[in-house]
This record gives sequence, C-alpha cells and structure tokens, in this order.
Amino acid sequence: MKKYLALFLTMVMGVTMLAGCGGSEEAAPAEDTAAERTTFTVGFDAEYPPYGYRTEDGDYTGFDLELAAEVCARNGWELVKQPIDWNAKDMELNSGSIDCIWNGFTMNGREDKYTFSEPYVDNSIVYVVRADSDIQTEADLAGKHVITQAGSSALTALQDESKADVVATFASLDEIADYNTAFMNLEAGTNDAIAVDIGVAQYQLATKSDKFRMLEEPLSTEQYAIGFKLGNEELRDQVQATLNEMVEDGTFMEIASKYTDYNLDQMVCLGK
Repeated sequence: MKKYLALFLTMVMGVTMLAGCGGSEEAAPAEDTAAERTTFTVGFDAEYPPYGYRTEDGDYTGFDLELAAEVCARNGWELVKQPIDWNAKDMELNSGSIDCIWNGFTMNGREDKYTFSEPYVDNSIVYVVRADSDIQTEADLAGKHVITQAGSSALTALQDESKADVVATFASLDEIADYNTAFMNLEAGTNDAIAVDIGVAQYQLATKSDKFRMLEEPLSTEQYAIGFKLGNEELRDQVQATLNEMVEDGTFMEIASKYTDYNLDQMVCLGK
C-alpha cells in the first residue's frame, strides 16, 4: 500500500510542477523588442511644414515622414503616421500611443526628458515680419505684438532667462495652436512678428516672399532629433543604425534634396 501511495504522490507532484511551469510562461509574455516590431507609430504636428504636413489631397508627408517611411521599409515595419496635438506630445509618448516624436523636435534643453537620436538638422529660431514692416532687428520689437506656437521650441527660446529683458519690451507674446494661423494673423495685422523655426519660415517665404520677410538676426540656434520615451534605447538604436545606413548610401541626402526650397539640404548635420 505504501508503495502505491508513494507512486501516486510522485505522479501528483509531477503534474503540479508541469502546471506550475505552464502558468509562469503565461504570466510572463515575451516583450515587444525592436526586432519583433511590425509597426512604427510616429507622432507629428500635421501643420508643421516642411517636416510634417497635410497635402491638398489629404495625405500626410514632409521631410521627417519621408525619412520615417524609409526607415520602416528597411526594417520591415508598417509606418503609422499619427497626427497629435503638440501640447499633448508627452502624454501620447508615455502612454504608448506613439513610438516617437519625429517632427522638427528640438533636443536642446530636453536631453533629460527623452531618449534622443543623434541630431540630424541644425535649426535656428527666427523672426518673421510683414514685408512692408519697419522692424529690422529684435530691438525694434519693443512695443510690438509677437506670436508663436504653443509648446514650440520658439516659445521655449523666448522663455529662456537670456531673453527675459527682450520679451519684457513686447506689447504682448501671444500663443496659438499652429503656425498657419499665426501667419494669417501676421498678414492681417493682428500681430507684428512671428517667432518661428527657420524651416517653417522658409516654407512660407517660398510662396509669399512679397508678404513676409525674415529678420537677419536669429533668435536662437538649435538641433532637431527624434525623441523616444526615456529609456527606450533599443528602438532608438535600431532607428539610428538605419539612418546611418541611409547617410552612407546617399538616401538621406536624396530625400533632403527634395526640400531645397526650405534650405534643408544645407541644414542637415547627420554624418557631417
């Protein structure tokens, strides 16, 4: 009897151990690594040409989105273009709704908040005024109404301590949701100047040079990079390695050359 009881207990323990192993496997599913990824969701401002914008046909395109499309093609990923409210970019990234912020995103001063790629564009923040304006320098903005995009790198530059005395002379510093509306306000005379990224300024000047002009003195200089969730180095490294390949085989500059009207071929810095 004892022999049969011992055999029975051994069988029960064996089944229990197998069940325990199976249970632990189900409780610890495999993580989604860059190698196993099938989609790549890019968060961008749909009204931020030439980096990301909506065409008259309703499609989303731009320099950054073209780069992202090539990165996805080389990695076998499906590109998901996700327009976002720029003020909600951190929430979108941290919640996992997007995999990165890739849309003329300034890295300077944000290095401890995101895991960044290497910078790929050297950018400046400039002032744009009406073509017939008597404003020639930053000092001439005293008593004027200046506007910029909420949550933008231009606003960050204006809020820097080094610009406190300058901003104090403005009649107002207004914030607006998008630069297209800012340029309409400037044209209508509601505002006297726009603080804006040079790429966006050149996009507007390319078709409206008779209405606007850019001051020679930049507000500040900065660099653009791709922002990933802090700590997501694996995905950052995979995307960076692909971009480096694109630089080496000339594809990166081939894409940049489509945007010579905005001086992007002169502004890119990756690989230089």
